[in-house]
Amino acid sequence: MNNTLTNAKFEFKGQIKFYRGKVRDVYYLKNDYIVMVVSDRISAFDNVMPRGIPYKGQILNQISIEMINQTSEYVPNWFINSPDPNVSIGHLCDPFKVEMVIRGYLAGHAFREYKKGKRLICGVKLPDGLKENDMLPDPIITPATKAEAGKHDEDISREDIIKNRIVSDDDYMILEKYTRKLFSIGQKIANERGLILVDTKYEFGKTKSGEIVLIDEIHTPDSSRYFYKDGYDERQNQCLPQKQLSKEFLRQWLISNDFQGLDGQIIPQMDDKYIETVSERYIELYEKIIGKNFKKLEINDIQKRISVNTDEYLKSYLL
Repeated sequence: MNNTLTNAKFEFKGQIKFYRGKVRDVYYLKNDYIVMVVSDRISAFDNVMPRGIPYKGQILNQISIEMINQTSEYVPNWFINSPDPNVSIGHLCDPFKVEMVIRGYLAGHAFREYKKGKRLICGVKLPDGLKENDMLPDPIITPATKAEAGKHDEDISREDIIKNRIVSDDDYMILEKYTRKLFSIGQKIANERGLILVDTKYEFGKTKSGEIVLIDEIHTPDSSRYFYKDGYDERQNQCLPQKQLSKEFLRQWLISNDFQGLDGQIIPQMDDKYIETVSERYIELYEKIIGKNFKKLEINDIQKRISVNTDEYLKSYLL
């Protein structure tokens, strides 16, 4: 359980600067390229858990690459290539300071807000009488501001995004168009695999030439929530919890252990057995959504593998 990629810091060829996110580490290179290393860190309620999850970084990166390849015909993206299962290389973009969250069902954060009596979420009005995990009349977009490290993302309406000049009116129309297109494709792919894409988030940026493109991950269990299609209606009719593949099971475990990221709360310790369970859930989602068996790579020296593979690619093809 100790062979995880959590706090590594690389020195790649052509590197200019480095940024550590909650899960992804970004290395900025000359000529406007970036190297994104997907770690095995796991976060919930805007907090990074103390221990990593074996194979999580490989799983997230490989799912995202597959989904990027399946959507690139419809929405442009930042991606160039992946020289290592934990690594993606792409074009440097100027990110928009909002996350485009889209929901097809009343689940997770949206349900927690709805349960409090709220019927207006991010400027979108929801009908009365819905219960947890009900399908919404139509998918809704509920954007969130991108918080600084240690702070919570906050819901924001389309009107406030434009009024506060976070995103221009014209650019926001493109973000909404791309968000709905990506979600539609993601739902179709999930449906073919016996899953329901419940909700997800997308991040976008602008290239140096001014083109709006998809950046970061797409349709992974860190950014998306999936239900099993088989038995969904029966479980809803009986008011039973949905069988799902997402990080929500971790959030619920944390809530049951008195942690929601609030001031004064202490992150509960995840023992080896629970960490193995989390890893297995990530592998299960990979196999369900990709439709292939997951191949565990050698993880005795992840850092060396990443360093050698990435620098060889940069030397041979980019720099």
